[in-house]
Amino acid sequence: MGDRRARPRIVILGSGFAGLACARALGGKSADVTLVDRNNYHLFVPLLYQVATAALSPADIAEPIRKIVRRHRNIDVVLGEVVGIDVPARHVALAGGRRLAFDRLVLATGSAYNYFGHDAWAVHAPGLKTIDNARQIRTRILKGFELAELTDDPAKQAALMTTIVVGAGPTGVEVAGAVAELARYTLARDFRRIDPRRARVLLVEAGPRMLTAFPDDLVAYARQRLDRLGVEVMLDHKVEGIRAEGAVVEGHLIRAQTVIWGAGVRASPAAQWLGVEADRAGRIPVTPDLSVPGLPGIYVLGDTASTPDAHGQPLPGLAQVAEQQGQHLGKALAREIETGAPLPPFQFRNRGNTAIIGRNAAIFDFGRGRHLRGFAAWLLWAIVHVYLLVAFDKRLIVTFQWLWRYLTYQRGARLITGDGAGEGTP
Repeated sequence: MGDRRARPRIVILGSGFAGLACARALGGKSADVTLVDRNNYHLFVPLLYQVATAALSPADIAEPIRKIVRRHRNIDVVLGEVVGIDVPARHVALAGGRRLAFDRLVLATGSAYNYFGHDAWAVHAPGLKTIDNARQIRTRILKGFELAELTDDPAKQAALMTTIVVGAGPTGVEVAGAVAELARYTLARDFRRIDPRRARVLLVEAGPRMLTAFPDDLVAYARQRLDRLGVEVMLDHKVEGIRAEGAVVEGHLIRAQTVIWGAGVRASPAAQWLGVEADRAGRIPVTPDLSVPGLPGIYVLGDTASTPDAHGQPLPGLAQVAEQQGQHLGKALAREIETGAPLPPFQFRNRGNTAIIGRNAAIFDFGRGRHLRGFAAWLLWAIVHVYLLVAFDKRLIVTFQWLWRYLTYQRGARLITGDGAGEGTP
């Protein structure tokens, strides 16, 4: 097998779409790869909103990292949280004092929601980045209906059955549509003293347009479908405060049981670890081969990277961008190690931008004027997302869950869990 000490040590930080794709591309190659993540599982974030709205369980969209890479003997998995990087010494510092030496370093540490200087709002308005976030949101929504059933006060009932979604991008639209469907279809026949169909779902957007990345005709269709579901779309409405009892929108307090944040993201603190300058969103500018200028052997992928497209604009923080970058870099590093070939520039191949609005309704934008909407787009959305799940058993489970939900309107993950699940009176 040769001298293992001569093999390059590649450390990959983050097991999201980019980091995992890069590691898998390096599987079985002439390098010792260490994949580091604070969680022991890979999470399929695009379907996390379905956990939050009781359509799927967390285990349906998460897979243990060790299971995914176990056939590659050259990949080691480390459960840990990064606290710093010593670039001159070429090592990564983890919480608890452990250090990992590297010859090449790949940062794919993702992003978190940006509260634009109001981080305290996160307590009352969680985003959708983690399983804990999704469980918290699910508990708040379902608990609201349970508490509404216990009170005779119409104003309290209305507030307990109100959900505010902040941000009208794809995540906000998908969440708003899913919450409306949960109330109007799944819960409609399950309560005796309240009518869940009277629940309010508000989609609040500070800008003049929802789904800014999509063309006008698809945006108009999405708005029509949201209206049909009863979602109240509030454009040009700025959220000025978020508190336990709801959100302050344009100076007016809207009382709500649940507030969900989807109004923007910021990159992980990777730029601080490296001591380099980041853009306004915290992303690290990279060269065409995805390396950091002036730092040889260090690469940045996914939401952490500011990667220019053909027009010089940063590529969007989409799963397909991250996965393509990871595959590209992993294959390029393998070739460089084995043949000495220089790393080629990354070229993004747009496979379409999509958002689901509700049952039988989705939009797909393939670029260059090619669009798809309605049932065909909804079916394509489902096929693509099932295909992208990393494990075959997860594909079967999610397909069965969706089919059952489609036929019965039922959602089997309606569990109220977590802190305060059994507390409270109306």
